[in-house]
Amino acid sequence: MANGRYNRYQYETSPRKLEPEYEPIKSPYSKKKSSTLKQKEQKVKPQRHLKSNVKVVGSVLLIFASLFVISYRNSLINESFNENESLKSNLAALEKENEQLRVNLENSLNLNNIEKLAEEKLGMQKLDNSQKIYVSLDKKDYVEPASEEIIMEDNTNWFEKFLNTLLGK
Repeated sequence: MANGRYNRYQYETSPRKLEPEYEPIKSPYSKKKSSTLKQKEQKVKPQRHLKSNVKVVGSVLLIFASLFVISYRNSLINESFNENESLKSNLAALEKENEQLRVNLENSLNLNNIEKLAEEKLGMQKLDNSQKIYVSLDKKDYVEPASEEIIMEDNTNWFEKFLNTLLGK
């Protein structure tokens, strides 16, 4: 039983070969059918192989196209983000310059600074009492009343006009 069919232990390095429990019956008809089936399979295999190759190539192209679209979209997003950031930095610089100009303007509008510039650059002086001249005006009202007659347009619709003509208004 050591070398028997049902011995499960194997002491050699090569695996044992399994023997079929039955042998198929070979009939003369089966050879003819198998040869015709083999011929049909050989004709079908290239078509199946071609179809599978087309499917593989199509799926690879579809994946490539989708990855290309995704990367293109990401590049557009990146460009718009960079443009947005540059516009923000330009805005910050312009706001800073605007604030500096506002401070300079407020400093230059100071009355003391204006008087100083007028005296130094233009040679102007403050008025003395001898330079002041008083003018007397009549206390007459210079507003003239309207001489034209104002005509108001009647903003009534046709139905109200019809009722007014019937009632005699």
